[in-house]
Amino acid sequence: MSLARRVLLGSNPDGSSRRYRLLVPPLAFLVVFAGYALRVFSHSGGVVFLALDAAVAGVLAAAVLAYRRAGIALAWAAVYGALLGANADHYLLGLSGRSLGERVGALVELDGLVFVGVEALALGTMAWVTGAVARLAVGEVRDRRGDTSAE
Repeated sequence: MSLARRVLLGSNPDGSSRRYRLLVPPLAFLVVFAGYALRVFSHSGGVVFLALDAAVAGVLAAAVLAYRRAGIALAWAAVYGALLGANADHYLLGLSGRSLGERVGALVELDGLVFVGVEALALGTMAWVTGAVARLAVGEVRDRRGDTSAE
């Protein structure tokens, strides 16, 4: 497998199933949407360009995926799902003065989806690098402990 493919799609040396990883982005969406709907998460007020609670949830999910050798594309999708969950709460539940069609239309407007995508690319990349570096550091520590116990 080429390096570009491993970075983008991930590697799986132990042979466990990758199917469950694909559940992370929709689960991130649902958890964040429910968190905002149930007031577990809250917006800080004013004009919100980045929903902090959603970003933290997405970044944590992406870092864990990277630690478990998932690719950067899945990290991007996890952060995108979380941020889209916050947007869904805002547009579907927060704009009560509009019809359902107008609220759904506002949620799926191209400019808003692209803006969330740019945020997801930036945050997902940082989270993926952090998770991958953490995996390498933990592996190095385990190797050193193994070397010292063998002596």
